[in-house]
This record gives sequence, structure tokens and C-alpha cells, in this order.
Amino acid sequence: MEIILEYIYVGSIKDDSLTKDNIVETYYAADYFQLQGLQEFILETLKNTLEKNYAKNYSPELLSKVVEIMPLSENNILFDLLVKEIANTLLNDIEIGRLTITALQYFLFYTYEKEIPFATSEYEVFRYSAILAAKQVSDDTYKIIMEQLPTLEQIEKSIQVVNKYITNHQKVAKELEPLIEYIDFSRIKKGQFDFIEPLKIIPAEIIQHTLESSDSDLSNIRGIPIYRIKESELVWDEFACGSGITIEDDEKVVQASFNGCYRHKSVRAKKALENEGTQRTGWVLGSGGKCNSVNGSYYCPSFHEDGARITVHLNLSKRTCAFTVNGIKYREITEWDDLPSKLYPVVSLCHPGRFRIQPHHYL
Repeated sequence: MEIILEYIYVGSIKDDSLTKDNIVETYYAADYFQLQGLQEFILETLKNTLEKNYAKNYSPELLSKVVEIMPLSENNILFDLLVKEIANTLLNDIEIGRLTITALQYFLFYTYEKEIPFATSEYEVFRYSAILAAKQVSDDTYKIIMEQLPTLEQIEKSIQVVNKYITNHQKVAKELEPLIEYIDFSRIKKGQFDFIEPLKIIPAEIIQHTLESSDSDLSNIRGIPIYRIKESELVWDEFACGSGITIEDDEKVVQASFNGCYRHKSVRAKKALENEGTQRTGWVLGSGGKCNSVNGSYYCPSFHEDGARITVHLNLSKRTCAFTVNGIKYREITEWDDLPSKLYPVVSLCHPGRFRIQPHHYL
């Protein structure tokens, strides 16, 4: 209430007044008192926080609080913002407990059969829902479900699962019931039901109907699919590597050697980021903070220090690119208006340079 009074009397609030602990309540109060200017300020502050500090992204906690205290409607802009933020994230990257089961229900409802960019496969949606439901029952049940439902990556590696009888399977089914309606089982592949059916936590008729009417051409991701690169796919290519550079740690790390790499040499990743097409040239962010084709101005501060973390945000549908440097996301590089539909990650380094490549996890 102090923030509301400050805004009413002064017409503004201090930049550091909003925190993850009070931002939802403040937005709700601003909505109640019809303080549109304050609502807009809160939304803009939250957007900037989510964009620039993804490493401290607390969207799941905020969404959980929103569904707890705010009446939800079609035009709830805060709810819409948080749902879309989480939809862009793999649910597996959100620790169990950060998102309440009620928040998950609203999230699945809001994204069900909607054209919203979405990152998580429907099997993983079910898996996360089942694990969260089991957590409501007991820690032991939670551990068993975790063991019985492997991730897609584990399934692709032909992991063997020993089926165990779940004593509390009816309680898990009860907790899972509100979520089932908003899980599109037709997007789950037939072979994945081999892990789901023995759990006895969803109605048998759902499984039977899905297996009888499944469409193999249907995408396994709802909405507008966002496809993530697998950890195993993102490695450096020894056949596209300059002299004096060594590749190590299961092809994840490149190191410029002391002998023979005094000038910059390049190495390319094996995996192309593509829709279709070819890469004929390069688009570069240098450690000095400048990008090529950006009129000589600085894009971001320099990052020469050890341990610098650079994230590439590449949207191949829109042909746009942006970078996050050490946890701060910078603008889309609008000057790069000729990006092709196929690009390879490349680094250029000299001694004592060392780079690790890995997929980005949002939360």
C-alpha cells in the first residue's frame, strides 16, 4: 500500500521499489484503484527485468502468485506476459515447487489449442504435470514417478525402466485430474505411452482412444513449436577448425594452443541453426563490444574477462538476432537485416582463448 500511496501523491515511484515479493500485489492494487499509469510502469519494469536478467527469471513464482490472488480474465496483461514467458521455456528447466499446480493448470489451459510460441513437447508437459501431481502426494511417490517417467532425451538413448507398483497411484490421478483436460495426448507418440500406461494415473480410455486415433504427422509440441537444440548436438567440428586449435571435453570446448595460434583462428559448430538455405558470410560480435555492420558504435560493454557468458538469441522465423552478455540482454541488431535461414555458430580465438559451447536454459 505504501507504493500505491507514493504513486497517488507523487505521480511516480522509485525504480527500486518493485521486487519479486511485491510486484504482483502492487499490480493488483493498481488495477483495483484504476491506476493505469502505475500498471503500465509495473509491466514495463517486469518486461525489462525478464529480458535483461534471464538468469534471475522468476516468472514461475510470479505466475503462481497471480493465480492465487488475482481474478483472471481474458485481458489480464500481467498473466498473459508471464504465461508467454514460461511457454518459451522448457518445463524441465523449471524446478518442481517453483510453479504451483494451480498455476500449471491455468498455464496449460491458456496455451491449449492456441497459436502461442511453445517450447515443451507434449510428452514432457505430461511428465512435468505427473511429477508435480506426485509431489503433492508424498516425496516417495514423487521419486518413483521421476524414475518411471524418463525424459525424451533418456528415451532416445533407449533407457530401460523397471516398472514399480505405485501404491498411491489413485491419489496421483486425483491430483492430476484438473490438468488432464488441457494435455493434448494426441501429440504424444505411441511408443511414449509404454512409460505412461503402467503408472495407472490417467484413465485407460484416454490412452486407448489416443492410440487408436493418433496422427503421426501432428507436431509433438503445441502452439507454434520452438525447437531446442539438444546438448549432444551442440559440439565443435574438428573438420571446420583452424590450425593451432584443439577440441576437447567431448567436443564441447575449444582451446587455442600456445604454439601456432598467435593470430585469430576460427572453429565452427557441427550443428547448423536453420530453416533452410546456406551461410555465405559471418555476423560477428567481438569481445570489445562491437558488432560488424553496426556503424562502428558499441553494442555492449567489452567482455574480455575469464568466465564471460554469451548467449545468442536467434529467431530464424523473423531472421533476427540479439545477444545476452553476462546476464544482460541487449537489443536486436536491426542492422543485420540480411540473415540467411541457415547459420552455424562460429568462434574466433587466439592464445590463450578458450570457449565452451552449450544450449541455453532460461530458468
